Amino acid sequence: MNKLLIYIVSLLLCNNLFAQLPDHNTYLIANIDNYESYSALWGYTDGNGREYAILGCFAGTSFVDITDSSNVVEVDYVPGVGSNWREIKTYSHYAYVVSEGTGSRLQIIDLQYLPDSVSLITTWGYSGYSFTHAISQSGPYLYLSGGNASPNGGVQVIDVTNPILPVKRGNNTLRYTHDCRVRDDTVWATNINNQKVTILNALNKDSIREIRNFTTIQQMPHNCALSDDRRFIFVTHENMNPGTIDIYDIQNLDNITFVRSWQPTGIFTSPVHNVEVYGNLLFAAHYTAGVRIIDISNPADPVEIAWYDTRPQDNSNNYLGCWAVYKFQSGKIIASDITNGLFVFKMTIPTNISNLSHQPEKLSLFQNYPNPFNPETNIEFDLTESGFVKLSVYDNSGKLIKVLVNSFKNKGLHNYKFNASTNGRELSSGIFYCKIEFEGKSKIIKMALLK
Repeated sequence: MNKLLIYIVSLLLCNNLFAQLPDHNTYLIANIDNYESYSALWGYTDGNGREYAILGCFAGTSFVDITDSSNVVEVDYVPGVGSNWREIKTYSHYAYVVSEGTGSRLQIIDLQYLPDSVSLITTWGYSGYSFTHAISQSGPYLYLSGGNASPNGGVQVIDVTNPILPVKRGNNTLRYTHDCRVRDDTVWATNINNQKVTILNALNKDSIREIRNFTTIQQMPHNCALSDDRRFIFVTHENMNPGTIDIYDIQNLDNITFVRSWQPTGIFTSPVHNVEVYGNLLFAAHYTAGVRIIDISNPADPVEIAWYDTRPQDNSNNYLGCWAVYKFQSGKIIASDITNGLFVFKMTIPTNISNLSHQPEKLSLFQNYPNPFNPETNIEFDLTESGFVKLSVYDNSGKLIKVLVNSFKNKGLHNYKFNASTNGRELSSGIFYCKIEFEGKSKIIKMALLK
């Protein structure tokens, strides 16, 4: 009975607690952690090309100059009503900040004095409006979702043609909207309570009407992003199944079809939060799994090409870790982590996404068996063509334990054994990783040694 209990606990640990391999195709520039807790972020580039991270904190908004990689520094901070959720968007040289704090309304912050400082112009509102869940922006219009900006927590349009004198326009109140994405006067609203994505026509800003809606495969649709060609939508689901990124073909609004689900490489526990699309790359803020960067050149077959884990201690099924991600034209990427603050990093592969081409899968790395194991386990991989293969085992800290293969192999199925009694020493119980590298691609599996 005790052995069975240990076995079950080990499987749970393998699936829930241990971290992914070290960060892949990324490197850290800076991490700033000055405040109690954090939520969303956004990026702003001024007329001189200087880049700023605008970071939502529990009690206000932080403005960080990230232009000089050797001197990433906070330049100002604007207090606000305390809230675990704070979101920001920009238009012209103004930042618009909302939160779920009662009485927070809409802060309008002038950015024209950067890099020296910013200036809170006003906190704007109207009768009945005191807090918002999310904010989106398209041209001179803001779209407020959730909260009480509109009845029933729907979508409310705010006209900022005059950036410091907003005008309340139309809304859609049919369903509670958790978040929305706006493209070409069309609003794609995620209705987290109704398991739907609603498509709204917002051409007439005074009359926002529903065109279509579709029911998502999973519960709790939270956030979405569209491919640049508007042929596909990527929907996140903030549930504890855990939620995945689900891809839908939206070319025919009368026949929206589910394409597939996606989860990070080797991780099946971390829930997903927000996504952003930049050309052929999808950036996912994936809570405990950190930032995941996916090549969506072929949306039906997404390929994860890089990641940076802002919470490396675990991949647990909790609402902890990375909240939001944003990419600048310079290639710098910023991410907010709920407890660890602002991360600034870059990819080590080209971020000019037009140069990235999707490659078909050339190899399969199968889960080892038995797993957990003691002291020996089998590792199999399959090649669709011949080539040079490297197969390596690492411990949970990323230290290389043993190279099993480092040579040319013919196409087909290959099997190798890994023994925990290796290099003249006995390995202790714990989590290990096996990584295969082939023709510029890599795959990883997680293995549990239980003694």
